[in-house]
Amino acid sequence: MNQKRQQIPIPKKNVLFLFIFSALLGVMIISQAYFIVAIIDSIFLKGVSFSTVLPMLGLLLLIMAGRVLFQYVNRRIGVQMAADVKQAFRRSLFHTAARSSFHSSFTSQSGKKVSTVTDVVDETDSYYSQYIPQIIQTSLIPFLLLLVVFTQHVHSGLILLITAPFIPIFMVIVGLQTKKKSEEQLDQLSAFSGSFLDALQGLTTLKLYGQTERQKKKMETSSLRFRDATMEILKIAFTNSFMLEVITMLGIGIVALELAIELVIYESLSFFTAFFILILVPEFYTSLKELGTAFHNGRSSLGAVKKIEEERTEEVSMWGKETLSIMDRPPLIETENISFTYGEKRFSLEHMNIHIPPYQQVAIVGRSGSGKSTLLHLLAGLIVPTEGQVKVEGRRLLDYEENEWFRHLSYISQHPYIFSGTIAENIVIGTDREVTKKDIEEAAERSGFAEVVRDLPKGYETAVGEGGRGLSGGEMQRLALARAFLKRPSVIMFDEPTNGLDVKTEQILKKSMNELRKSATVITVAHRLHTVQEADKILFLDHGRLIAAGIHEELLNRVEGYREMVLIERGGANG
Repeated sequence: MNQKRQQIPIPKKNVLFLFIFSALLGVMIISQAYFIVAIIDSIFLKGVSFSTVLPMLGLLLLIMAGRVLFQYVNRRIGVQMAADVKQAFRRSLFHTAARSSFHSSFTSQSGKKVSTVTDVVDETDSYYSQYIPQIIQTSLIPFLLLLVVFTQHVHSGLILLITAPFIPIFMVIVGLQTKKKSEEQLDQLSAFSGSFLDALQGLTTLKLYGQTERQKKKMETSSLRFRDATMEILKIAFTNSFMLEVITMLGIGIVALELAIELVIYESLSFFTAFFILILVPEFYTSLKELGTAFHNGRSSLGAVKKIEEERTEEVSMWGKETLSIMDRPPLIETENISFTYGEKRFSLEHMNIHIPPYQQVAIVGRSGSGKSTLLHLLAGLIVPTEGQVKVEGRRLLDYEENEWFRHLSYISQHPYIFSGTIAENIVIGTDREVTKKDIEEAAERSGFAEVVRDLPKGYETAVGEGGRGLSGGEMQRLALARAFLKRPSVIMFDEPTNGLDVKTEQILKKSMNELRKSATVITVAHRLHTVQEADKILFLDHGRLIAAGIHEELLNRVEGYREMVLIERGGANG
């Protein structure tokens, strides 16, 4: 991980303001103690009339108001800083998710990612809203108080100087344990969130297979582990608070005893000085003690920051910034010895060299699990080859700007995603240019989707549910084709678009696909071989290898595996 990425971002402007207001707060604390002592000393020891000290009382009230104001401003700056940083973290996480590779986005739990964006980011709040403001206050206020105490009474200053280090030493010891336990807690929270969302999404499947009780026990175990991790952190927090109170009371007690001896027995100290020091000492220890509490919360937040950094540094696309000027025609697409693996001892594509000229119709065929969809994802730039390069117009695909490439590409999967919204809004997603209602209607007409829309109660303003609820599989495919017609891409990729559809819907889709082929390069992953017999080139894959490439008749005559697939589809008839 890049060292710079590991550092926790701290807005410098906010830190400067915190230093200024912390210094002012320290002055207010010292001034408040001075006027309290001066008023009491004047009235009770010197016998001054109440009217004489009224101006001092007025100043004391102003100082107390100033103390409250500066304390509020410090906290306000901390809260605002926390809000800004959390927003930056979330923006960064969303940006990382948007740039993540296709494979990465499908191999991690959605619940874990949601938990990171919401709960884990919120865990960083205390670091910015409490820890940073408090550590700045503690770096200034105790120093100012110690300086004043030394000017009044050296012995008391020495006692403070000797006892004060015990608080940060204890904080470091406790903080190390807190960070470790916090990471464990966040791990358990992520695991629980991920399994919970998985269970909700697959509830129907769990019921059908009678696995609800098993999943319930799994979630209960995960929940209990999270509870135990949380209780461990609370245990550390309570221990931390207890020890800080003990150290504080001992320190104040020692100073008070020393002052009493010098004031009463040796009479070497004035009441004013003794009382002034006795008021400042609790302020000194309180500031250190508050740092202890904030330190505990801050170390807790470091565990959250680590989780965020892990999420932010996941594999992302390494796209370049070259402009892809292919608006006038489809591009030449080639692969140069590309390979891809999903991991050790898992499926892999091996060393493929493919040449796809402009306007060519290419079909990718093979048995289930042969790597058809993986190859299509590589050609689309959704995943990055482990070895070799995908080239467009002679340059590496990854040298181009990602958005520029996708502007010329339409990818239609078996299950195109339909968003919650109107029919028109879902069709318009297919393009980034300004379109009219007429453009939308024309695209729907050319895709065969217009006849579906005509039967809907509100036409193109009919609302559909999330994931296309309310539309059949064939209707969603036609809507996806309407997006492609509206977009007018140079390259169209189909991932088994007719799989599972009835014959009528398949014929409608084939007609629309043939229309799209007139102005674009078309690459299709085919499940039904009779749909690709007219392709300019058929790529036959088997176990991640490119076995042969050619037209239908060539493969039928010389490739046994392809001939077997055709015969099986024809029901054993001669080919």
